[in-house]
Amino acid sequence: MLSNPSAGFPPPPPRPAVPTLDKIQHVHIGAVAGTAMGALAGMFRSKGLKVSGSDQNIYPPMSTQLAELGIDLRLGYKAENIADKPQLIVIGNVLSRGNPEVEAYLTSGIPYVSMPEALGRYFLEGKHSLVVAGTHGKTTTSALAAWVLESAGRDPSFLIGGVPTNWGKGNKIGKGEEFVLEGDEYDTAFFDKESKFLHYRPKTAIVTSVEFDHADIFRDLDHVKAAFRKFIGLIPKDGLLVVNAEDAGAMDVRSASQARVETYGIDGHADWGVADVRWKDGRASFEVRRMGKRFGTIDLPMLGRHNLSNALGVIAALAGRGMSPDLVANGLKRFEGVKRRQEVRGEVRGVTVLDDFAHHPTAVKVTLDALRGGYPGRRLWAIFEPRSATSRRKVFQQAYADAFGPADKVVIANAHLSDKLDAELRFDPQQLIEDMRAKGKDAVTIPSANEIVHHVMTQVKTGDVLAVLSNGGFDDIHAKLLTALASR
Repeated sequence: MLSNPSAGFPPPPPRPAVPTLDKIQHVHIGAVAGTAMGALAGMFRSKGLKVSGSDQNIYPPMSTQLAELGIDLRLGYKAENIADKPQLIVIGNVLSRGNPEVEAYLTSGIPYVSMPEALGRYFLEGKHSLVVAGTHGKTTTSALAAWVLESAGRDPSFLIGGVPTNWGKGNKIGKGEEFVLEGDEYDTAFFDKESKFLHYRPKTAIVTSVEFDHADIFRDLDHVKAAFRKFIGLIPKDGLLVVNAEDAGAMDVRSASQARVETYGIDGHADWGVADVRWKDGRASFEVRRMGKRFGTIDLPMLGRHNLSNALGVIAALAGRGMSPDLVANGLKRFEGVKRRQEVRGEVRGVTVLDDFAHHPTAVKVTLDALRGGYPGRRLWAIFEPRSATSRRKVFQQAYADAFGPADKVVIANAHLSDKLDAELRFDPQQLIEDMRAKGKDAVTIPSANEIVHHVMTQVKTGDVLAVLSNGGFDDIHAKLLTALASR
């Protein structure tokens, strides 16, 4: 791992021994307002424990959700937040050395863990951990898997880094055997620079893709692959690894498995494949084949070839858990999607505004391809905020020029916090615009959300589809676009 937020600080005292759950009455969570941390707070509450949590910004809807769970919220990071001596502290990934509360943690003598470590220690014991890993598609694929298990009456637990619409939340503690986890390759905490998914005790795993990402953490693609190989090596011999046969990186790392490996792919040459694919009204119907033999027929309420692939990976993994074709098909057809994945935020005067999390060039391309197929004959805008640690860097400068190909009009915002990077490392929006214009693309760069809204209003037409792509809030541009359209 590359980043080292502890550099320049004296080494902390040795970590105290971590207690078993029966020795804990009170847990304190640092950075509690994050999606996963808030979910973990709720999970500890479900065990009957007192839970307190601190964060520098706690606002609705997370503040409301935490208050309803009975979490004792403490605004700001201060040493006194742990004056009541909890038996365990969970330290969020966003916290690092120099934070006054973190420094208090380290000198308090109170045992501390990361979120992934807490999950592994206190919630995965006795469960069948089904982990979805990959550069792309983790959230949707894990949500699909959890919902199919739920609809089959298996009452799964899950922790997902998004909000599946079927539940309206990204976590649940169920009584069933399966625990579905979105397995992130990003590092765990300032005191644990290994990938999060190494704490998740996989027994069944789906690997959707392995590409270079998280340029602040990984040196190169080989560095990423090393993390995935370590994860795959954790699957026991009696487990199952399901791998996307159409992704070269995923296929390259599968050899690390000691468990049974099954592959899936839409174009054939895989253990699991599809036939007779038909698209209509935002849905896909297709026949699933296993080793060339018919498994079942699926009706999937989702756009895009990539979502067809995600569903196929879920089908393969859940068949490995003994689920029948009928149960799998019944769950998939009633899946309602995930917030911020091709989410329609509204339609005003014939103009549709969509929100999508896509930011890696591969994700941008497959998302726009799906929207192009899902909204035929309509003009497609791509409005992109380079916000992630990788998209703010120039590592994919050239790749983005091709990624936006399916869009008719492209608007690129300023890279988020680009001034925090050395000039030679920064993504260059203007260079991207020039490269796309050289290919004949209608593309502009506009610094801010407000200015982008003004520009769009000067050119938008009835029937246009405005796809907003960002892994952050993008200054609430979706609502601003809808308001501006309503007042035209």
